[in-house]
Amino acid sequence: MSEQKGMNIGVTGMTCSACSTRIEKVLNKMDGVEANVNLSMEKASIHYDEEKVQPSDITDKIEKLGYGVQKEQVELDIHGMTCSACSSRIQKVLNKMEGIDQATINLATEAGFVEYEPSLVSVDDIIAKVEKLGYNAVIKQDREEQKDYKEEEIKKKKRQLWLSALLSLPLLYTMMAHLPWEIGLPVPELFMNPWFQFLLATPVQFYIGARFYVGAYRSLRNKSANMDVLVALGTSAAYFYSLVEAVRWQINPQIMPELYFETSAVLITLILVGKLFESLAKGRTTAALTKLLNLQAKEATVIKNGEEEKIPVDQVEVGDILLVKPGEKIPVDGSLVRGSSSVDESMITGESIPIEKNEGDPVIGSTINKNGTVQMKAERVGKDTALSGIVKIVEEAQGSKAPIQRMADVISGIFVPIVVGIAVLTFISWYVFVAPGELPAALEAAIAVLVIACPCALGLATPTSIMVGTGKGAEQGILFKGGEYLEGTQSVTTVLLDKTGTVTKGKPEVTDLVAFSRDEEEWLPDLIAAEKASEHPLAEAIVAYGKEKNVTMKEAADFEAIPGYGIQAKVEGRDVLVGTRKLMNRENLPYQQYEEDFSRLENQGKTAMFIAIDQEIKGYIAVADTIKDTSKQAIADLKDLGIQVFMVTGDNERTAKAIAAQVGIDGVFAEVLPEEKADKVKELQKQGQTVAMVGDGINDAPSLATADIGIAIGTGTDVAIETADITLIGGDLEHLSKAIHLSRKTMKNIRQNLFWALAYNTAGIPIAAIGLLAPWVAGAAMAFSSVSVVSNSLRLKRVKI
Repeated sequence: MSEQKGMNIGVTGMTCSACSTRIEKVLNKMDGVEANVNLSMEKASIHYDEEKVQPSDITDKIEKLGYGVQKEQVELDIHGMTCSACSSRIQKVLNKMEGIDQATINLATEAGFVEYEPSLVSVDDIIAKVEKLGYNAVIKQDREEQKDYKEEEIKKKKRQLWLSALLSLPLLYTMMAHLPWEIGLPVPELFMNPWFQFLLATPVQFYIGARFYVGAYRSLRNKSANMDVLVALGTSAAYFYSLVEAVRWQINPQIMPELYFETSAVLITLILVGKLFESLAKGRTTAALTKLLNLQAKEATVIKNGEEEKIPVDQVEVGDILLVKPGEKIPVDGSLVRGSSSVDESMITGESIPIEKNEGDPVIGSTINKNGTVQMKAERVGKDTALSGIVKIVEEAQGSKAPIQRMADVISGIFVPIVVGIAVLTFISWYVFVAPGELPAALEAAIAVLVIACPCALGLATPTSIMVGTGKGAEQGILFKGGEYLEGTQSVTTVLLDKTGTVTKGKPEVTDLVAFSRDEEEWLPDLIAAEKASEHPLAEAIVAYGKEKNVTMKEAADFEAIPGYGIQAKVEGRDVLVGTRKLMNRENLPYQQYEEDFSRLENQGKTAMFIAIDQEIKGYIAVADTIKDTSKQAIADLKDLGIQVFMVTGDNERTAKAIAAQVGIDGVFAEVLPEEKADKVKELQKQGQTVAMVGDGINDAPSLATADIGIAIGTGTDVAIETADITLIGGDLEHLSKAIHLSRKTMKNIRQNLFWALAYNTAGIPIAAIGLLAPWVAGAAMAFSSVSVVSNSLRLKRVKI
C-alpha cells in the first residue's frame, strides 16, 4: 500500500470563497489527492499518493485554474566557482530541480538567486544540491560577514601566491638555459638537477595547485568540464612527464632529461596572479554598493522615559522617538513629531536645495539634518527603509543576468570539451606528423592549447559590466531592477510620457494674476479668503499663492461652490465671485474687452478665472500644473539620442498640445482614460516601436507593465515604482536620457568584452597548436585576458552620462 504524503501550498489570487471552493473541488477530483483550501490563510493543505500524482501536477493544476502558487526567494553565497562553466553547470542543475521556478548564478558576484516553491523544495535541498556538485553554498551573509570572507580569501590567495612565486622563481631561472641564444647569466648546476626541480615543483603542483584538482574532480564527477579541468590536465601532463624523465635520468645519468617542471609550476603561479588581480578588480565593481551602504547612519539617539540613549541604528524599533541634532544623519524613515529644520535629501532625490521640514512631515533615513534639533518617530526601520530598498534593487540587478549572457553561457558550456579534443588532436598531429616521435614537442603544444583556452574571460565578460553599469546608474539616481532591463533600454526607439507628475510637477500653481486697477492690495485678501473655503485643487493653489505673498488672512461667509461656474462668498460684507465666463454671463458682468488675453492664457493650457468684487470685474487669475524645470532639456536630450517622444494625458487636446509645445514634444495622445493608456503603448508597439513608458501614478501601472521598458518617477506612487523596470529616484526627467545612454554604453562594453574574449581564444588556440606559444606564455596570456576584461568593465565608472 502506497504511503500518503502531505504538503501545504500558498495560493495567491483568491478573492472570495467561490475561488477556494473551486480550487478545492478540482484538486479533490485528481486521483490520489485530498485537499482543503483555506481562503483566509491563502493556503491549500494537501495529502497525496505519490504513486498516483506528483506535487508538480498539483501546482500545475492550481495555476491552470488561473491562480498563483506562492513562491519565495533565497540568495546564496556560492564559493568554489572558477569559470563560467561552473556557474552555468550549477544554474542548469538547479533549474531542473522540481519546485525551482528560476535560478540565476552569477560568477562575478559569487551569488545565486533562486525563486522556488516552498511546498515542493526547501532551501536545505537547494544548498545540498549545490554542495553535491562540489561547491560551497550558504544563505547570503550580511555585508560585513561577506566583506570579511572576501578579505580573508584575498589574504589566502596572496599567501599562496608568495609561496608559489618563491618556489617557482628558481625554476623560471632554469628556463634561461633553454633559450636559443646566449644571455651570459650563469645557471647553477643544482638548479638543473631533476630532483631539485622536483622538490620545488611538487608543493606548487599538489599543495598550491590542489584547488585545480579538486575543481576538476567535482566537474568531471558531474559530467561537465571547466577551467580547472584544463589547468589540471595541462600542468599534470608537464609535471608527470618531467617526473618520468627524472626517473629515466636516475637510472641512466648519461641521458639528457627533457624537464618541464618549470612549465607546470610557472603556469600555476601565473594563474594565481591572474586570479588575485581578478578578485581585487571584482571588488572594485561593487564600489557603488559600498558607497550606498556608507551613507547609512551607524547610531541613533533614542528618547526613553525622558532620557537620551545612543544605540546602534539596527536596534531602532518602529514607534521609537529619536532625537536628531544639526549635522547628524536621520537614522531611519519616519516623521517629525517636534521641531523644524531643513534636510539635505540630495542622496535620495538628487535635489541639492535642502527641504524645509515641520511637524508631521516625512523624513528619509540617511539624509542629513542641516540646522534644527528635531524629534522624529521611527516608522520604517532596517530593511524597510528607502535606502535599504535601493540597496536591495541594486544588489538584485547586479546579481541578475542579461539575455546577452545566455550566449556566453552556452558557448562556455561546450567550450572546454571542444578544447580538450583540440589538445588531443594537437598532440597526435605533432607526435605523428609534425615531429614524429618527439614526445616533448607534442606535449608542449598540447599543454599550450589547454592553457590558452581557459574560458575565464568569457565568463566575466557580461556580469562585471552589468555590476559596474547598475552601480553607476545607482550613483546617478537611476535604479535598474535587473540586467535584462539594463540591456533592453538600449533598444528603446520611442518614449511615451505621462503628463501629470512626469512632464509637469503634478501640483497646480498660480501662473498669472492680472489686475485691471491699482486696488489689487485691497481685494486680493478677499479672493484668498473666498478660495480658502473651497476644497478644489485650484483653490489650494490660490491659497498657497496668498501665503507666498504674505496676504492678510480673512474669513469668508455664505460660501457656495457652483459646479461648472466657480464660487461665490461674502468677505467682510463684500460679494466675491471667482469663475468662468458662464459665471460672468449669469451675473451680467461684461468681460468681452478682456477676452483676447483671457483666451491666450487658456491656449497655453492654463485654467483662467475672472475675479469680481461687488459686481465689478477686478481682474483674472490663471492656474496651471506647471512644467518641471528639467522637462524641456530632458526631451531635447532624448531627441538628440534619436528617440521619438510622445505624451499621454487625460486632459483636453488644447491643454495637452499647449504643454507639449512648451517642452518640444511632437506627438500627443489627449483625453485618454487611465485604462486606455496601455492601449496607446500597444498601438506604438504594433508600429514596430520599442516603447519605454514613463509614469508616476497608480493609473500608470498597467501601461508600465505593458511597455517594453517601464520607467517610474521615484516621487510617484509605490504601485508605479513596483511595476516599473527602472526607477528614476529624484523625479528628474533628465535621468531618462542618462539611463538610455548608460544602457548603450554598458552594452557596447559587454560586446567589447565578448569580442576580445572570443577573439583571444579563437586566435590563441591555433597559435598554440602550431607550436608558436610556450605553455608559460600561454598561462600569462590567459591570466592577462581575465584581468583585461574586468579592467575594461571598470572603464564604465568613468563614462559621462
